[in-house]
Amino acid sequence: MRALRALRGLAGRVWLVAAAAVLWELVTRAVDETYFPPPTTIFDALHELWFSGPASHAFLTDKAVDDFSTSLTHLFAGWAVAGAAGVLAGAAIGRSRVLYDLLNPVLEFLRAIPPPTLVPFFIIVFQLGATMQVVTIAFGVVWPVLLNTCDGVRTVDPLHLETARVFGVGRLRRLLTVTLPAASPKIFAGLRVALSFALILMVISELFGSTSGIGSELIGAQRSFELPRMWAGIVMLGLLGLLFNAVFMLLERRLLSWHTGAKRLAS
Repeated sequence: MRALRALRGLAGRVWLVAAAAVLWELVTRAVDETYFPPPTTIFDALHELWFSGPASHAFLTDKAVDDFSTSLTHLFAGWAVAGAAGVLAGAAIGRSRVLYDLLNPVLEFLRAIPPPTLVPFFIIVFQLGATMQVVTIAFGVVWPVLLNTCDGVRTVDPLHLETARVFGVGRLRRLLTVTLPAASPKIFAGLRVALSFALILMVISELFGSTSGIGSELIGAQRSFELPRMWAGIVMLGLLGLLFNAVFMLLERRLLSWHTGAKRLAS
């Protein structure tokens, strides 16, 4: 019964995607425009580029292993660095009213700077390579985590903190057992937004002097006017974004199930 309900839910979600793909196929074949190949042509290019390998390698080609390992390593390294720095800095700033009032204008100023505009600066400082790409991703995605953590820490119920203080719980333990768990829904929201931004910045960072990765494949296909390959890269990025979001939401639901249960009990 549960499996049938899950299948119905899945069908209810994918029917619009399937209908859009069919409409896209019909329209592009009728128009016959070089710049907009039909989905079947795009998926043929996608299969040839990355998924025509042997079954022993999960059907991944050598190019897929090279591109995906390069891109995803940079993406998750930058996201992890930004996540750790954002949570630590956000918790420190959020716990101090003086520090928050002092630094908030600076944080808002830095957050407003589009990360792609700093790529030339990062290239000068770190040179072309993995370090520059990771720094670009980390700088661009740290702000949702930092600001959400800061906001979450500031909105923790003072009664909970006071109760912990009365029972002799030290500052560090209060932070780890009261403050951060109470702020965790906002922290996870910031991390999920940051993961989406990291995928975008991964591509942007790979457009500059990179010889491997999905972004490098995109710019190479565009320069050689191989439009099905270019569209295959775009579709691959969309699929990765969908996969990352689904996995993160599943983990978030599992890890924060205690928080949902606590809210139900409180209400």
